[in-house]
Amino acid sequence: MTETTSFGFQDVPTQDKQGMVGEVFSSVAADYDRMNDAMSLGVHRLWKNTFVKQINPRHDEAFLDVAGGTGDIAFRIQDKLAKRGGIGEITVLDINAEMLAEGRRRAEEQSREDLIWLEDNAEALELPDSSFDCYSIAFGIRNVTNIPAALSEAHRVLKRGGRFFCLEFTAPVLPALEPIYKAYSFNVIPWLGGRIAGDRASYQYLVESIRKFPAKPAFADLIRQAGFSNVRFNTMSAGIVAVHSGWKL
Repeated sequence: MTETTSFGFQDVPTQDKQGMVGEVFSSVAADYDRMNDAMSLGVHRLWKNTFVKQINPRHDEAFLDVAGGTGDIAFRIQDKLAKRGGIGEITVLDINAEMLAEGRRRAEEQSREDLIWLEDNAEALELPDSSFDCYSIAFGIRNVTNIPAALSEAHRVLKRGGRFFCLEFTAPVLPALEPIYKAYSFNVIPWLGGRIAGDRASYQYLVESIRKFPAKPAFADLIRQAGFSNVRFNTMSAGIVAVHSGWKL
């Protein structure tokens, strides 16, 4: 019997999901950040700023930003470090070549240097053990085929004392918000995807993938099972997004 996994609300052969997700992000790469502004009414910028504030980067650390192809988080880390008089070692990793190309384009446009761009798979990183002080992933973990494998790899490549941070959509905390959130997600966001990015289907998948992602306590348990300690999460925007964190001790 063929092993299956979820691709949004569809069950697909596990071996096919990576390619299907790859097609989604290849399609939306050029409009990804513009769509983020439209979908969240610009609030994603606040979420990401808060995320990097919680990371609290230091110039003597090596950073790995996974699923960070367009550079949105890496640029913020770089800016935070610059304000503190340092540059840091920042590696931007993504499985999707088109997303990385968009990030490199943006970096060149903004005259950003000292960033390492790496195409690799979060579930099987071609990186040495214990090589980073901080691992971040923003709105990417729900798209990997095997979440426990990706978390295990995060633990492996972190140094002892290293920190894991994940920013991801989650179920709203306030029950009163659920009907509005659901209606907006399933009606407005795919429509925006069609109008702005010319790709309604990809944004339909992205909305569905949010609904299929584990609830906050369940995801926190997966992080613990990967070997992390002091695992915690905090929410923003009435629970629409959450920052999960843990330490490799």
